[in-house]
Amino acid sequence: MRAIELCRTSALGGHAEKCGQCSYVRNSYNSCRNRHCPKCQGSDRVKWLESRQGELLPVEYFHVVFTLPDEIARIAFYNKQIVYGILFRAAAETLLTVARDPKHLGAEIGFFGILHTWGQNLLHHPHVHFVVPGGGIGPDGDWISCRPGFFLAVRVLSRLFRRLFLEALEDAFYRGELCFFGETESLRDAVCFASCLVSQENSEWVVYAKKPFGGPQAAIQYLGRYTHRVALSNDRILAVANGKVSFQWKDYRRRDRHKSRTMTLDAEEFIRRFLIHTLPPGFQRIRYFGLMANRHRRHSLALCRTLLTAPQDKLLPSAAQCQTLWRMLVTPHPRQCPQCRSVTLVRIPLPPDTS
Repeated sequence: MRAIELCRTSALGGHAEKCGQCSYVRNSYNSCRNRHCPKCQGSDRVKWLESRQGELLPVEYFHVVFTLPDEIARIAFYNKQIVYGILFRAAAETLLTVARDPKHLGAEIGFFGILHTWGQNLLHHPHVHFVVPGGGIGPDGDWISCRPGFFLAVRVLSRLFRRLFLEALEDAFYRGELCFFGETESLRDAVCFASCLVSQENSEWVVYAKKPFGGPQAAIQYLGRYTHRVALSNDRILAVANGKVSFQWKDYRRRDRHKSRTMTLDAEEFIRRFLIHTLPPGFQRIRYFGLMANRHRRHSLALCRTLLTAPQDKLLPSAAQCQTLWRMLVTPHPRQCPQCRSVTLVRIPLPPDTS
């Protein structure tokens, strides 16, 4: 919270920017570079997207979401490091296992996942998004594509994910890795914990497969909006006044789910909800699996392109598309003078404010 408070203020130092064409001068203060700060994510997002552009394949891309039920989410609230890790591993193993099954796809696949812990109302809602190419490498070394518009059976994914997650959570409990406070305090008792797991075994867990992206370029545009966002973006905040914060949100449980609404919270409650989504130190929010795993990603992608007979330069966005993406992420140009519109701003260092 302190990092966000001090971000782009004189306390962190900075520089003056002077226009070489007119008399315009402005102060520009340094960023805190905290990964939870909504003001510091734009440049990191652009760099990450540039790294991902060369990894696109000329196939359909699918969006699969694994969500924890409320009872398990309450346990995750007090055990973020352990439960979020289990969520990633169980969901990834589910995709890899079902994809390997000849009854479904019969191939080794690769994908990456992004952890989100919030809903539109900023309450705790842990789920992980996976972006998956529609196919993989079969046991004979050939490329196997999924059916057009369909990746894997959602019900099969849901059942396997539930079993793998609950088994891992039970192991963590008996290793003494879980803590229980507040409304979960009764789960410290082994009998109560076992009863909780049994109740979850008989419930349906939500796994949602969205419609496929419209090709690799659409996947890039999706990534640019969601990969480095925490809780909400600044443009959703409508007003801050009289100790209250108003922001825009959508209630996806209603029929008019896409209608924008306004929620107003006390400032303290707004800050509390935002800080719920602070991740444990060192926890990796974006992870890669299967053919996309870091240790053999380059070799696997080269093999996939060979099997798909698509040179890399045909998969990259065009110059016009890159410019459009850049304008969407960074507007206006960081060196453009707001007074005369020339790109001639020159930096002059400023010392930090030590008062």
